[in-house]
Amino acid sequence: MGKPIQPWAHWRQRRLRRSLLRARLPISLALLGTVSLAFVATDTQHSLPTVHYPGTSSTGIAVRKVGCDIKGNINDHGEHIYHVPGQEYYSATRINPARGERWFCSEWEAWWAGWRKAKV
Repeated sequence: MGKPIQPWAHWRQRRLRRSLLRARLPISLALLGTVSLAFVATDTQHSLPTVHYPGTSSTGIAVRKVGCDIKGNINDHGEHIYHVPGQEYYSATRINPARGERWFCSEWEAWWAGWRKAKV
């Protein structure tokens, strides 16, 4: 009574645990190397959007690019507000590059440039 049925089972399990503990460092290094190699191999660099400030050249801002449907408008109080297609005043909003108004390609780009989303 009290003796295990297979006396070597406990020893084998203990041996397996020790070998896994010893293999932690090589396994971790192999995974780190694989991930690093994959990161270098993809070579994709995510650049931040270009931010245009008032007073700078507005020739590139005035031209609307294909897919850039977000309107950046400056109201009478000087607030920089962007309008997304489908919002209430989107169709009524006009872009005047002389005032520093511009088009954006994404909401993130507009937010990054310091504009806020229209409330309605």
